[in-house]
Amino acid sequence: MPSETLWEIAKAEVEKRGSNGSEGDGVEIGEKSVFFIGSKNGGKTTIILRCLDRDEPPKPTLALEYTYGRRAKGHNIPKDIAHFWELGGGTSLLDLISIPITRDTLWTFSIVLVLDFSKPNDLWPTMENLLQATKLHVDKMIMKLGKTNSKAASEMRQKLWSNMQKDHPDFDSEKRKVICKTLRFVAHYYGASLMFTCKSEALLLKICGVINQLAFGIDKSKSICVDQNKPLFITAGLDSLSHIGSPPVPDNDIGKLHAHSPMELWKKVYGKLFPPKSTNTLKDVKDPAKDPQYAESEVDEMRIHKDQKN
Repeated sequence: MPSETLWEIAKAEVEKRGSNGSEGDGVEIGEKSVFFIGSKNGGKTTIILRCLDRDEPPKPTLALEYTYGRRAKGHNIPKDIAHFWELGGGTSLLDLISIPITRDTLWTFSIVLVLDFSKPNDLWPTMENLLQATKLHVDKMIMKLGKTNSKAASEMRQKLWSNMQKDHPDFDSEKRKVICKTLRFVAHYYGASLMFTCKSEALLLKICGVINQLAFGIDKSKSICVDQNKPLFITAGLDSLSHIGSPPVPDNDIGKLHAHSPMELWKKVYGKLFPPKSTNTLKDVKDPAKDPQYAESEVDEMRIHKDQKN
């Protein structure tokens, strides 16, 4: 009998793991994925580089970029691997969300949403568009998974959670109150952590601690700060609706806001103070073929020649 090829051995091993129900049975997985989405120029690349201890200047993210990090668990033990994905362009490249989030990565991926507080009017549209597009794609993946493994799909719906990251400029107290309470509600709604950050090294270290928990399974911080006059830091599960309270709007006005869900109510309250700007500003993205950062003389000359022929 001819010996098995390496490919046949690998295929048999994968099928064996699948038949043993390794997905969702509590077995520790050594590879995780962290997907950064959010505002253009919001600091996603800076956070990734800081978490990976890479001392290099951040470059603009044009479309979808990938890097990875490794961390040793102990002597003679294989290192854990974390895959870091970053979506550029704000809300203009939503179709690329399907690349890092697949059936194979569903069990081990986390979302980090980075929002730019210097543009509060764009905050809700950016957050809503990115979260809705991500949720829509994840739901499709879970439906496909359910066709072959309904138990695994059910477990997936219960386990999925997001991690959100925010910035914290100087607003007046009333505006800051609306922003803080709104984001606390959204984070709690999605079962997420909420962290404000700036250029403070101490804050970045705390942020990296939470990111490393997502990437490598390190114990997460139990510290909490809900003082709206300070950078908020609330890890998932430590907040509650009773602590967040009702939307910050006068009692005689809240009845005038017709909403079909709590999320829609908070959206309307936020929109009264920070009405969204034109969505066209959120879809402004440069043509990669014309970006000097990715110039390739031979390719560019062929492209020009082809365009002239057309």
